Amino acid sequence: MTERTTSAAMRQVLARVAPGTELREGLERILRGRTGALVVLGFNPMVDALCDGGFQIDIDFSPTRVRELAKMDGAVILSDDGSRILRANVQLMPDSTIPTVESGTRHRTAERTALQTGQPIISVSHSMSIISLYYDGIRHVVADPSFILRRANQALATLQRYRDRLDEVAQALSALEIEDFATLRDAMAVMQRLLMVRRIADEIASDIVELGSDGRLPALQLEELTGGIDGTRDLLVRDYLPVGEEYRGVEQVLAALDDLDETSLLDLSVISREFGYLSGPDGLEQPVSPRGHRLLANIPRVPPAIQDRLVQHFENLQGLLAATAGDLQAVDGVGEGRARVVREGLSRLAESSIVDRYGAAL
Repeated sequence: MTERTTSAAMRQVLARVAPGTELREGLERILRGRTGALVVLGFNPMVDALCDGGFQIDIDFSPTRVRELAKMDGAVILSDDGSRILRANVQLMPDSTIPTVESGTRHRTAERTALQTGQPIISVSHSMSIISLYYDGIRHVVADPSFILRRANQALATLQRYRDRLDEVAQALSALEIEDFATLRDAMAVMQRLLMVRRIADEIASDIVELGSDGRLPALQLEELTGGIDGTRDLLVRDYLPVGEEYRGVEQVLAALDDLDETSLLDLSVISREFGYLSGPDGLEQPVSPRGHRLLANIPRVPPAIQDRLVQHFENLQGLLAATAGDLQAVDGVGEGRARVVREGLSRLAESSIVDRYGAAL
């Protein structure tokens, strides 16, 4: 079992034991009382089959009740939603042939029971004063909120630096696109930064779930730093998906990019291959021309459907930039007013991108 995960399923379980919840309060009481505990978060026929002894209680959950019941050393079994305590002082009898890396009796039982039943199991160690959560093949140590907050703040500072760098390379790409000087390396560098920002954000999101009621401020910071990231990823793929690769679809490409390991993520040629470019590192210098989705998305009051028609009609960004207002009106759904908005918007973006690029160089 590994120590950390960012899966959606584990996040849902972590939210149940986050600070501010009644279950977390009960677990903290058990820790302070130094009695230890084994708590099953859910009941199904498989759990029932592993139960030996104990007694049925079926009462409303409360932190004080779970604390008192944990004194009897047996497992406490909760309902699926955690609102009721179903059984107490139960001895769990999981299959002893299930492999486990744990050494203590309580932790071995928790790991095996979680693997056999598919239910989340919490083990509270009175000797080590830690709360361990076992679920879906994962062992997760529930850390102290102050430690998680420090870790989240450090990650947010890192995310801020990565976001600043992302904005820089994206701005540079826009200027190169407008001048028709963009290479595959330039486009893939932006995608690389987008993927890095998203992965850091994913780790922070898990910390925020663990923080529970203490995670409101980091959550606001995370939302601010990641605004528009997913939309930009989508648009970049649509802009640079090679001709003939459209059948794969944006979602398939993004899924393949998300599956890249940390080493592959550092290699731009690997990222380009996931797009469908078959060339090696030398091929990163080949010139490429975007379709124009990303820049059109920055023009207000132009619906996505109209953006798609414009791209389909003019084929690439250079065609859009060269189009007059009259040319734009030839596209279905683009009247005189909208044509003027698009023409002025493209001109404004072109001017600001070039000024920013060469102004920064000066």
